[in-house]
Amino acid sequence: MQGSVSQFSYGMITPVVAFLTACFGSALGLRCTTRSLHKDRQERRGPWLLLGAICIGSGIWTMHFIAMIGFSITGVTIEYDRAMTFLSLAVAVVVVSIGIFIVGYRGASPLTLGIAGLITGLGVAAMHYIGMHGLKFDGRMTFDSVTVTVSVIIAVVAATAALWAAVSLHSLASATAASVIMGIAVTGMHYTGMAAMSVHAAHPSALADQKLQLLGFLLPVVGGPIGVLVLASVIIMFDPDMLAGGRPAAEALVVRQEARTEERPTASWPLF
Repeated sequence: MQGSVSQFSYGMITPVVAFLTACFGSALGLRCTTRSLHKDRQERRGPWLLLGAICIGSGIWTMHFIAMIGFSITGVTIEYDRAMTFLSLAVAVVVVSIGIFIVGYRGASPLTLGIAGLITGLGVAAMHYIGMHGLKFDGRMTFDSVTVTVSVIIAVVAATAALWAAVSLHSLASATAASVIMGIAVTGMHYTGMAAMSVHAAHPSALADQKLQLLGFLLPVVGGPIGVLVLASVIIMFDPDMLAGGRPAAEALVVRQEARTEERPTASWPLF
């Protein structure tokens, strides 16, 4: 028997909070990556890139499971396999790290960006479907291959855009806009992937617990990565260079380049 599925058991609360979480994680990741690119921070590039990858990966993963709080199947009790759930988190962080480190050290040439975006996008999609594989209930799930393909394409495009923004956008305003676009794309990928799913319940019951076990599992699960994002925001705010009165990494480099250009005297002969 095909089960009746709802993605919005709590109305628009879960999709809105999921979207904001994706934006928050993307914004932190972009700022970390931007700061890693300053020429005076070569010895700290790796830690900044790693922190950026953790922020983006945790934000995407947390977005997924916040959205899943609103997921329910009529007459079916839903549980999660812990191993598969945390495996999906590991996949999210690892594959985003690969993409971030590739562009952080190799630049944003079309080929490099394409490879990094493909790897990261496939990893994000894998995170989503591994997380869904950890969904346990009395029945089975099937997926429409066309819609799954569309969700993977969205993930690859979103990942490529995020990686490009991480190494190309220097101002706070442009990075904020990129974070919002990334949040829209990642959330869209999630709900596209969910639209690909059909549920076949074995023995639906009117007495079944139709809500997810929020306090028992999902809320503590999403609380951990959210704590990581808050800690990362504190690290970014209290960056020693910022406390010393400096500008964010790439912004400071751009400002100095513009200052050198303005200081050059105008002349009718070449300057060396």
